[in-house]
Amino acid sequence: MKGLGWKIAGWLLRLLPFLVIGGFLHFYLPSKDVVRIVDTDVKRMDVASGDPVIEGDGAPQAAVSRDVRFINAAWPNGEPRVYRNEETGWGFPWYFKFDSSNVQTAAQDLRSTKENPQWVVITHYGWRIEIFSMFPNAVDLDPVDSPDYFPVPWFSIGFLTLLAIALVAAWIAWRNFVVNRWRPFMAELALDDRFENATSGVAQVWRWMKVNIRDRFGGRRD
Repeated sequence: MKGLGWKIAGWLLRLLPFLVIGGFLHFYLPSKDVVRIVDTDVKRMDVASGDPVIEGDGAPQAAVSRDVRFINAAWPNGEPRVYRNEETGWGFPWYFKFDSSNVQTAAQDLRSTKENPQWVVITHYGWRIEIFSMFPNAVDLDPVDSPDYFPVPWFSIGFLTLLAIALVAAWIAWRNFVVNRWRPFMAELALDDRFENATSGVAQVWRWMKVNIRDRFGGRRD
């Protein structure tokens, strides 16, 4: 049972980097929702201590709160969906959004009722986490004819495809480097022969690394 616990912990540690990277990409890559805009709103929100607020001429102003635009919407099943509408500017994430006022005006123009709905595709990034008062940031609005419209996330598909190609290329380059450069270099040093029968602490560490790292993850090579 104890061994099973260690195996589960090992698998969780292996999966953790993929979960972190996947969560990062899911948060920042654009997503698209088909909703009906109910209303728009501006709320006064607190700003974290020491976080400057940019106003007017762009100079940081000492303040503890600022106005945040919101777009109140509803899913086709009637469930509420709320977005914030803030500019990203030149910083990360690199959406280069400078038209939050235009987005707010478009949202106001696309408001509709249950009896006469106007469906809208809202492109956004981020998550809605109520307990932390987190809202996805609306980036763009496009009216559509039906709630059954299926928006294809072409940007995300293209980005993930290029990312996968880059990772595969990097892995192939690394494997080629190890096989063609690193292993011959290590063979020339003959470290295995030097440390195999040695009794020093360095030799013992070398043998431990060989057994527990190279042989376990790379397979035994005679």
